[in-house]
Amino acid sequence: MDAVLRAVAMYLALMVLFRVSGRRSLNEMTSFDFVLLLIIGEATQQALLGDDFSVTNAVVVIVTLLAIDVGLSLVKRQSKHIEKLIDGGPTIVVENGGYLRHRMHEARIEEDDIMQAARLSQGIETVEQIKFAIIERNGQISIIAK
Repeated sequence: MDAVLRAVAMYLALMVLFRVSGRRSLNEMTSFDFVLLLIIGEATQQALLGDDFSVTNAVVVIVTLLAIDVGLSLVKRQSKHIEKLIDGGPTIVVENGGYLRHRMHEARIEEDDIMQAARLSQGIETVEQIKFAIIERNGQISIIAK
């Protein structure tokens, strides 16, 4: 039972921490992000398993984590409010060729990130050519050209 409680606590703690830390998709990870993810993984493993490194305990932890994940996905299907709370929503950071700096600051995104996405997805060269730039729930930047 101790392993189940630790798994629930770590799942919820990581959900909150990653939600607070902001969105960034896995394909946009820097080497710092990768190292941080490795360290978090090791710390999480130690917290989840405690002193019991048995296969049984590991299976109990994995089943608990999967059950929480499936349970949350079912809850998110039933409530759009909870879905937005857990996953967030899209954020418009460029509107009609102008940066929305307050939203960019909140999302911790720079002009260069937006312009890189614009060049890669639409071949856009200047911000004035962008009708909307939207940070999606998964951290990707969608560009809608004028």
